[in-house]
Amino acid sequence: MQKLKFLLPLLCFVYLSLSAGVRHPLHVSTAELSFNAKEKSLEVSCRIFTDDFESILAKLYKQKTDLSKPSMKTAMDEVVKKYLISHLQIKVNGKPVLLQYVGFEIDHEATNIYLEASKVTSMKNVEVTNTILYDLFDDQMSIIHVTNGKTRNSNKILFPDKTFTTNF
Repeated sequence: MQKLKFLLPLLCFVYLSLSAGVRHPLHVSTAELSFNAKEKSLEVSCRIFTDDFESILAKLYKQKTDLSKPSMKTAMDEVVKKYLISHLQIKVNGKPVLLQYVGFEIDHEATNIYLEASKVTSMKNVEVTNTILYDLFDDQMSIIHVTNGKTRNSNKILFPDKTFTTNF
């Protein structure tokens, strides 16, 4: 529980900044990993500020980027998938999992991206390597939550660190 004490003030600050229409002063993203024992899968969702995400996609892939424009959805799906698969790697029980891109949606000033790994039969330990937005900001913070049953382990990764490992 003490590990989570840093999250509440941070998230409140970000929320208040966004709701006031102020450009966010923090460079933060979140990744939620949840083991689904019934489906034998690992469900992953990432949340990234849309303006930052569009900036890095345009910079890396040298193309017009607009995640909220319906006519660009197919093209955006391709670059979002390419970016997330290359900037988020997960090992479960010491073995890399193959992440399948499910899709993305815009939620106010953030973009939620969904991925899934199948054939995950158990989860004793997890290693997350996250470099989302590292090629855009040198003060990037990634908040990682990993849930296995009723146990949730969380931590933050501060640039230049990239990895969070947890055991269940």
